[in-house]
Amino acid sequence: MKILCVSDYIDPLIYSTQAKKNFPDIDLILCAGDLPMDYIDFIVSVFNKPAYFVFGNHDLKEFKYYHREHFSPSETAGNALSALTSQNFRQKAAEHAHHNHGAIYTGFKILRLKQFKIYHPARKRATPLLICGASGSRNYNGGQCQYTESQMKAHLIRMIPYLLYNRIRYGRYLDIFLTHATPLGFHDMDDPCHKGFSSFNWFLKTFKPAYMIHGHIHLYDQRAERIGIYEKTTVVNAYAHHILEADFRKDYINTLKGGR
Repeated sequence: MKILCVSDYIDPLIYSTQAKKNFPDIDLILCAGDLPMDYIDFIVSVFNKPAYFVFGNHDLKEFKYYHREHFSPSETAGNALSALTSQNFRQKAAEHAHHNHGAIYTGFKILRLKQFKIYHPARKRATPLLICGASGSRNYNGGQCQYTESQMKAHLIRMIPYLLYNRIRYGRYLDIFLTHATPLGFHDMDDPCHKGFSSFNWFLKTFKPAYMIHGHIHLYDQRAERIGIYEKTTVVNAYAHHILEADFRKDYINTLKGGR
């Protein structure tokens, strides 16, 4: 499976009418945050392939349409009539955002992509591609889509029942973990903004996805590490763009041999 991973930077190689010619045979698009929605729109329209995204800590103009608790007090205050009007507005805004961008939001959600058939040796049959995501970064200035360590872990814990269902139904918890931030001490930096989440380390150790795709850490040096292995998860920095040749069959055969 050939996956186009993008984040943080409007890449002229992608933002081009020649993009599909430059990157043929793309099967799936994963957007790891800090990208304008019109750029995501462009990518979807050019490649015409399934696309999934999370938000970062910038480019958050439409974040509130996907997380209604982030509407301003003026949008939710008032009498019963204004509250009802506000509720209808939020619902329509969310519907507008979901139906007009072409990409599906996967922040703090479990998605089972039945259009992709993944053969799992333990089940001896084709199963859906299993994805979940986590938006945002560490809380460094109180802005939108920023989380403390405990807040992020709480979001991840809420997904556990769905991950357990995956394990029972499909023989594994997860295939791809799509995030903006990084695990703590892995591909991250020391400053408060770019420090990773230790809850991601716990998540990878516990639920063992084959791949983690993240953004947030800009790669200005070609010698900087883009791909690494944490436990048994391949961790990919999607900054600008990266083409991931994902071989899930190989990953799961190796998993079984390793006793995971």
